[in-house]
Amino acid sequence: MASDLELNELDATEILRRAARGEITAEAVTRACLARCARREEAVRAWTYLDPDRAIQEARRRDRAAQRGPLFGLVVAVKDTFDTADMPTAYGSPIYAGFRPAADAACVATLRAAGAVVLGKTVTTEFAAPTPGPTRNPHQLAHSPGGSSSGSAASVADRMAHVALGSQTMGSLVRPAAYCGVVGFKPSYGTISRVGLKSQAESIDTIGIMARTIDDAALFAAVLADRPVAPWSQTLTRPPRIGVYRGPDWSKAEAPAIAVLDETASRLRRGGAELFEVEPPALLREAYDAQLVTVFFEMSRGMTFEWFNHRAELSPALAGLVEKGFSYSAAEYDAAEKTVVAARQFMARAFSEADAWLTLSAPGEAPAGLENTGDTVFNRLWSLLHLPAITVPIARGPNGLPLGVQLVGPFRDDGKLLSVARWLQRAIAPQPLRPPL
Repeated sequence: MASDLELNELDATEILRRAARGEITAEAVTRACLARCARREEAVRAWTYLDPDRAIQEARRRDRAAQRGPLFGLVVAVKDTFDTADMPTAYGSPIYAGFRPAADAACVATLRAAGAVVLGKTVTTEFAAPTPGPTRNPHQLAHSPGGSSSGSAASVADRMAHVALGSQTMGSLVRPAAYCGVVGFKPSYGTISRVGLKSQAESIDTIGIMARTIDDAALFAAVLADRPVAPWSQTLTRPPRIGVYRGPDWSKAEAPAIAVLDETASRLRRGGAELFEVEPPALLREAYDAQLVTVFFEMSRGMTFEWFNHRAELSPALAGLVEKGFSYSAAEYDAAEKTVVAARQFMARAFSEADAWLTLSAPGEAPAGLENTGDTVFNRLWSLLHLPAITVPIARGPNGLPLGVQLVGPFRDDGKLLSVARWLQRAIAPQPLRPPL
């Protein structure tokens, strides 16, 4: 049997295999993750709430349950934008310090019903906006973990939890996952219920998963989406056809990230994949620009309580964004939405000729310092267009920090995207990206 300190290192699928054979308990797995937290949390600062006694009691309830769900014994970190009835939910803001919701978010309740153990709440940026929290990149503590799902990415990368809940409006899940060297899967918009998530932009917000493997991410996402696991667990049986998307802001891509993308594309070709360069139409640029109107308009209307009652407690950066959102008229919002709808229709046609598009997950390695969570330039278009996206860790850059590539797939065909991601991973055999032990 594995020792407690080894259990936090195992992938979720391996934990499930051992639990099915009766070799481990949920309590043992939870204690292993808590031991890792005790060793590393002071340095990484991934958690905003962590109560070991509460987590162990929850694990014991899983062990005593008459029936074991599909996620039995797996340890989950929950971003602090999701409501939890037994833990504070502050949304990264002093306005809600100590706030205890009456109910779990739908996705949290689903995880618990499936047998998972919620270890605690992870740091988010203020209301999932740009103002960062204290979390550090577990690979190099002087660098950003990304945002807004910063604590979620760091907790999974550092082996404190097997899987974490995150959310994305622009680049809040895929980018931090890439910076921290884990798999970040953002399903198609609306796939996982957003009830109990503090909204930023309700027409774009999407719940997703951070995990150590594609299989782990697929399993959790399927359970949360109430989908059969099998269709999301397949590997493509033929070489894929993949469009390489560089886009109009390619000048923001850093040389090491470009090198990883180009090498990935070369390996895919050698493996038999058919790749072609995407010539992005002006419509996608127009939609990209229109997104800021959509996000800020919806953010400001969604934060009317905080704006009119707690404005002084908002950071200057966030207050500026909310004020900008209120400056947009309904007519401007409606015009932006028409552009976005046209772009979504274009993408539906584009994927009739490709299994997926390949692009960067982030401009480069995680930025130095904790003041900047990174640029969303390679993420936010896919969020706006409601498309599923996944980042796969590939290699380390010149500063020793992770670099990944991103695959984007057709709307509501998340199983195909996951199958292409598995094909990519097997074709290129990426480096293992582990933080210090």
